[in-house]
Amino acid sequence: MSDPSLERFEQIAHNTVAQFPEAFRDPARSVLIRVEEFIPDHLLEPGEDKWDLTGLYTGIPMTEKSFSDIPEGPDTVWLFRAPILDELSERPGVTLEELVAHVTIHEFAHHFGWSDDDIAAVDRWWE
Repeated sequence: MSDPSLERFEQIAHNTVAQFPEAFRDPARSVLIRVEEFIPDHLLEPGEDKWDLTGLYTGIPMTEKSFSDIPEGPDTVWLFRAPILDELSERPGVTLEELVAHVTIHEFAHHFGWSDDDIAAVDRWWE
C-alpha cells in the first residue's frame, strides 16, 4: 500500500473544517489549506528541524486583525505530510484521519487567536 497522497491529507483537513461548530466553520472557510511534503524553507525558523513541524498557521489571528492591516498573503493552515506520517508511525492505535484532524484543529486554533497554552488547556491529545 502506498503512502496517502497530499490530496488525501487536504481532503481530511477539509472534512475536519466541515465538522467545526458553526461559530468557527464560516470563519475557517476563508483560510487556505495547503499540504506540502515539508515546511517550505522560507518559513523554517533558524534552528528548527523540518521533521519536527507537522503543521503551521501563517497569517494574522482573528483576535489581532484590524481594518488597517495590509495582508502579506492569505491566512493559511499548512500541513506537512512527511512529518505527520513520521509521527503517525510512532503512535500505535492513532489513525491518519485522527492525526491530520488534530493537526488541522491545532493550526486553526491559532487562526482563532488561541496560544499553544490555550490549546493545551482544552486538548490533552499530545500527552
